[in-house]
Amino acid sequence: MRRVHDIVDKLKHSFDSLSIQIKLIGAYILIILVPVIILSNYLFSEFYGNTIKDIVKENNFVMERELLDITNKLDLMERTAQLTVSDDQLIEYASSDSELSVPELMAFESTSYSYLQRVLYNNPILANIHFFVRNQYVSEIWPIIYKESRVAERPWYKMAMDEEETVVWEILMDEKDVLDRNPVESKQSSSYVSFIRKIHYPTSRYLGMIKVDMRIEDFFNRAYSNTQDRQSRFFILDGQNQLYTNMTASLFGFEQDDQRIAEWRNNQEAGHSSFLFSDEGSDYLCVIGHIDKLNVDLVNVISLKTTYSKIDHTRNTVILVVVVLLVLLAITTFFMQSIVLKKLHILRDSMKKVRKGDFNVDVQVVSGDEVGELAHHFRQMLKKINELIVEAVSKGAATKEAELQSLRNQIDAHFLYNTLENLKMLAEIEEQYTISDALTSLGSIMRYNLKWTDDRVQLRHEIQHIQHYIAIMNIRYDHKLRLEVDIPDRYMDHELLKMSLQPIVENALKHGMNSDLLKQGELRLHIRAFVLEESFYVEVTDNGSGMSEDKLRSLHEKLFLDDAVFKSRFSEDPMLKQGSNGIGLRNVNQRIQMYYGYDYGLRIESEQGSYTKVIIKMPL
Repeated sequence: MRRVHDIVDKLKHSFDSLSIQIKLIGAYILIILVPVIILSNYLFSEFYGNTIKDIVKENNFVMERELLDITNKLDLMERTAQLTVSDDQLIEYASSDSELSVPELMAFESTSYSYLQRVLYNNPILANIHFFVRNQYVSEIWPIIYKESRVAERPWYKMAMDEEETVVWEILMDEKDVLDRNPVESKQSSSYVSFIRKIHYPTSRYLGMIKVDMRIEDFFNRAYSNTQDRQSRFFILDGQNQLYTNMTASLFGFEQDDQRIAEWRNNQEAGHSSFLFSDEGSDYLCVIGHIDKLNVDLVNVISLKTTYSKIDHTRNTVILVVVVLLVLLAITTFFMQSIVLKKLHILRDSMKKVRKGDFNVDVQVVSGDEVGELAHHFRQMLKKINELIVEAVSKGAATKEAELQSLRNQIDAHFLYNTLENLKMLAEIEEQYTISDALTSLGSIMRYNLKWTDDRVQLRHEIQHIQHYIAIMNIRYDHKLRLEVDIPDRYMDHELLKMSLQPIVENALKHGMNSDLLKQGELRLHIRAFVLEESFYVEVTDNGSGMSEDKLRSLHEKLFLDDAVFKSRFSEDPMLKQGSNGIGLRNVNQRIQMYYGYDYGLRIESEQGSYTKVIIKMPL
């Protein structure tokens, strides 16, 4: 008994050491996964295979019946044509060398022609029996005997005449009536399966041709029926891979698809009269039968949706079994809660106390599994929280003191604006208009710099800022600066990063203005904007001293160097603190690339002693 107790203790300890995930996975594998996999694989494979076999067998039988029905219709049309040709009076009428008298015509109409009418009316499935006669002495007797000239321009007539064979079968789509009796009726058309036979009497003399028509919806009644089987659809596929069917009643909504038809042809050429295929996520069975005389294929496409519904029914049965197994699992997990979830409940209650503000909770959970590890980290977290609270109180006091000191040292921006306005008024009173204008520009610059509510501004605001800056700098350079803005109004609302143009203009003034230019002329700054290949460009050009190719190459290198490499290479540069080493242009380029990506940024062109051009590329 003692040994059994020791074994139980060891098993319990081993179970406690397992992770919760392993415990749950083991339970699912033991109770659900193994039987479900075995049962479902067996049921699904057997049921699916047998169902597909039954569907194939059933639809092969349907195809055989349909082909037999079509064969009977072909025989009917051939017999009808043969009966027409075997009428001696009709042949004599078609081969007469002179016009028949009225009594002769009446006798012919009451005998031979009446017989042809009875053949047509006794077979309502036949649409037309037409005898197109070439003999000029023959009179037309509607609706059977016509002059051959009426159809001489029809494609089927030319094809039949070109054929060496006496007999031709054709599917004629949208065939118009032989008689163009009025404009309305001439637009009416029907589609037929037609049997065409050339008549020679005697053997060497061509008399005309017999044409027996059956409407395509009567000939292929399954393909053109308005009452469709909800699970299958018949199509006619001709030698040019053209599909014929009643598309308005089509269950599947198939359209002409060369890839799908090629798949059907490949299976047919491989000797498969029935095969499976998929179309737009749905599975179908295809059964193909060939009609030799018409040289077309009858294609029956069967949806497998019902088949899958039966499989779904089987799956539902399996799900019901799984539900029963889940009930058993629930009973099992109920007993496992006393072992696994008891410690989680203790930890949960401890967390509730912490949420209410009690940070001196002692979590009484000690074990080797994940719950014990979680409890250990929770205790460490409480310890760290208490330390951070003490530190936060100390930092809060120091921060408050710093804020108070900052408030003491802060200068109200409105005080500066008001002071500038007062100085401007004094200058205007003293008629110092240059100083007044300079103070106005300076105030605008200060407002623009201090009002930083967004990183992006409209181009018109940035241009106004540059104009104020040039106005102030013109005082220093004795009006030797001239700003030319060539920007269409439609681009003035385009957004760009704030202060993008300021460093470029400053750089142009700093490096473009030399003593010779001050003496001889003026520094012209030309700003223009344009769109090229879905990108927006702003171009700043000056007519200053320019730069050499080496200096231009060095400046481009500084623009695109990595920050770490730039600092290591130029940190000792004495020009760095003076801002004369391209740091301003580098900052503008980095800001643009940070916002818009590495496809955008600055490009610089220059010619020593002539000009410098800085081009900003941004998204449109």
